[in-house]
Amino acid sequence: MIRYNALDALPVRAALPELDDALDTRGTAVLVAPPGTGKTTLVPLALAGLLGEGPARRVVVAEPRRIAARAAARRMAWLLGEKLGESVGYTVRGERVVGPRARVEVMTTGVLLQRLQRDQELTGVDAVVLDECHERHLDADTAAAFLWDVRETLRPELRLVAASATTDAQGWARLLGGAPVVEARGVTHPVDVVCAPPASPVRPPHGMRVDPALLTHVAATVRRALAERAGDVLCFLPGVGEIARVAGQLAGPGDVEVLQVHGRAPAAVQDAVLAPGARRRVVLATAVAESSLTVPGVRVVVDSGLAREPRVDHARGLSALTTVRASQAAGRQRAGRAGREAPGAVYRCWAEAEDARLPRFPSPEIKVADLTAFALQTACWGDPDASGLALLDPPPAGAMAAARAALTAVGAVDAAGRATERGLRLARLGLHPRLGRALLDTSGPGVEVVALLSEEAPRGYGDDLAAALRTARRGGDAYAERWRREVRRLKGVAGEDAGSLAGGRDAVRATGGARSLGGDDRVAGLIAALAFPERVARLDGGSYLMASGTRADLSEASPLRGSPWIAVAVADRPVGRGHARVQLGAVIDEDLARLAAGSLLGAREEVHWADGDVVARRVERLGAIELAARPLRDADPALVREALLTGLRQEGVGLLRWSADAGVLRQRLAFLRLHLGEPWPDVSDGALHARVDEWLEPEFGRARRRADLARIDAGEALGRLLPWASGDAARLEELAPERITVPSGSRIRIDYGDPERPVLAVKLQEMFGLQESPKLAGVPVLVHLLSPAGRPAAVTADLASFWRDGYKGVRAELRGRYPKHPWPEDPATAEPTRRTNAALRR
Repeated sequence: MIRYNALDALPVRAALPELDDALDTRGTAVLVAPPGTGKTTLVPLALAGLLGEGPARRVVVAEPRRIAARAAARRMAWLLGEKLGESVGYTVRGERVVGPRARVEVMTTGVLLQRLQRDQELTGVDAVVLDECHERHLDADTAAAFLWDVRETLRPELRLVAASATTDAQGWARLLGGAPVVEARGVTHPVDVVCAPPASPVRPPHGMRVDPALLTHVAATVRRALAERAGDVLCFLPGVGEIARVAGQLAGPGDVEVLQVHGRAPAAVQDAVLAPGARRRVVLATAVAESSLTVPGVRVVVDSGLAREPRVDHARGLSALTTVRASQAAGRQRAGRAGREAPGAVYRCWAEAEDARLPRFPSPEIKVADLTAFALQTACWGDPDASGLALLDPPPAGAMAAARAALTAVGAVDAAGRATERGLRLARLGLHPRLGRALLDTSGPGVEVVALLSEEAPRGYGDDLAAALRTARRGGDAYAERWRREVRRLKGVAGEDAGSLAGGRDAVRATGGARSLGGDDRVAGLIAALAFPERVARLDGGSYLMASGTRADLSEASPLRGSPWIAVAVADRPVGRGHARVQLGAVIDEDLARLAAGSLLGAREEVHWADGDVVARRVERLGAIELAARPLRDADPALVREALLTGLRQEGVGLLRWSADAGVLRQRLAFLRLHLGEPWPDVSDGALHARVDEWLEPEFGRARRRADLARIDAGEALGRLLPWASGDAARLEELAPERITVPSGSRIRIDYGDPERPVLAVKLQEMFGLQESPKLAGVPVLVHLLSPAGRPAAVTADLASFWRDGYKGVRAELRGRYPKHPWPEDPATAEPTRRTNAALRR
């Protein structure tokens, strides 16, 4: 019997007439309703005509999480007074409870995508509700784009409702062709906001790491809330590990029940959370409880202020979750949970001043996540680059390029990005394409390992994939139960396709080729290597070098340590560290690595500059891993040339033979280039490197190693750059002579070490009678006037000024020290000399 009292109490009921009008006139609508108003439960029942009003329709409700899909279906069945599966059922990966007369089917967005790929028209479905679309999960964005495409091209009568718990609905309205926005008002109660920052500073989240001091503070805040407020407490934490640590600190005697809610929680715990408790409860939850679930009895929320978001390192091919500050929108959602049934309070574990620095909304997954599965979906849909899809945010070009490369490597798309027959089969498996490839290529032996990798295994299972498999087989925990369900599902969906493609039988045979490995180890290694060929890794020093070029470390206690080869199935790269960290891997041998990563295997001539000389070898590599090498005597001259050019770039033209005269010539040319410009050549290292063909040939072309470069006369070669064609080369001695004649008749060498101004170092008496400083190329020479002993006495670029003002002081200081040398009162008119007074008298 339908529970009308409960249905009538749901605030969204008042918005149903407006929603019906919007769907009747436009066929699409955006429904904005706070959590608890009935948008997830009442609206689908009304659309399906199960409340005695309106025509009978088949309605699909898409939820972002399995726990939410099950909970919504149970709640709707309860409202109808029926058993689950009669009028309302649900489908999640590996589990389907849908009877033949069901009119409402709740499913995860991942399941909906698979159904759309099999049946683009969604035959028999009249309406689709995309719930919690504000969370911006990648599958939800993709499903919305596909559904709009279906409505525009195949099924204009298909009704679409985007249901959001926030008021940020205009983007969705535009996406759905200007859909009307229907807003339902919730029954809200006041929520006191209590700022409860830690007494001492805590370290910000770093990768997956959360400061234990913050978790201790969160536990203390929960105890404070229990003491100060009535009702159940809902505490938001970023992940399963943090939930377990806080639960451990709250454990102990008392009448409070502590429940842990997350996507991997046992079904019994999930059911217990969604029903009123017999005693007071503390519910520790991830973001799953922000809007997808209604937890009765909650009057207090404790918010850690943290959340988890996916990140991908495309350069290294590593994906991971990272801990971030929760957005302002998430903070409002979490706080609202305290005021659902009565006035409540939220304790925020950060200072009020930090609110303005928080991001407004969470990052859309399409901007930060691995897009390999998304790219396969769009390729199978017929739009490889997703350019024709209605998406709130376009996929980043770099992420799509990385995804397409991964799909090409497993044979899922062709050169144009279109899905191959293999790609279509991979899309039907409901797995990441990498895992799908491993399943198809191994048939039966790989199902258990693929199931293990399709969902994050508990950390307690360790980092040895084969040992984790054995733990799952023995396990009685919630994860092991889900794993067995997934094994059964994969055996069903893979029965038609697995092993039927080229490479499958060869891969299976490879498990028998690794003689040193046992059964589980062989299969675990094979699956990991086939799924992640760029992550096969060889021990190299104290770490493992993966075929991708990234290094990976194992924990000190890992049973994999010391294995010559491993395949890394799960890894992350902690922020600030260059090496990846292996979370799950398997032992393999070189034969298996060669087989699984065959597309990365190759032999080539490698000629490069290393350790100060040309190194030429023929090298066999598996990606970045060097398998074998031998010296190469007749290397390709073009490769040798490139190596020598690298040497010149790294070490400079000092590799050539530079005589003293050659060095001076280069300085003179640098001086002329600076002050006169063209046609005088640029002789900087960079310019000389760029013009090797003009000045170093043919000697450079005959060089094969460093010693050959050292035999090239740089001065002779540099002469080729002089402006001979214009005739200016003949003026080199005029414009920048090596030496100039001073008044005494001496020919003194010019120092061009500073191209800004050349230096003439000459004894003071040899410059008597010269009224102006010498000029070269119009630039006054900087004259270093020396004492008779050759020591600096004065520096000037203006001799006339020096004779007039500076000479008197120098004369007074040096006259007594060098009495044998002339010190006339008027040096500007005196005779220049290299001699002493006595010599002059003779």
